[in-house]
Amino acid sequence: MTSVFLLWHMQEFPDGSDSNKLIGVYETRSDAEQAIVRVGSQPGFVDMPEGFLIDEYPLGKDHWTEGFVRTE
Repeated sequence: MTSVFLLWHMQEFPDGSDSNKLIGVYETRSDAEQAIVRVGSQPGFVDMPEGFLIDEYPLGKDHWTEGFVRTE
């Protein structure tokens, strides 16, 4: 395995805030798509089916390399 597939559900609210939920990490894209079917009928998800996103992440690689700024 050289990559994993992260399944997210993302929602943006009218005030500009957002909610990002990591549903799971899967070995194949197909596994992630099957997870959408399993959770898609659950409360909240059923109302926002367009919020699902599958991201492929190569293993053994840095994915956040720019640093960050702290906000309070």
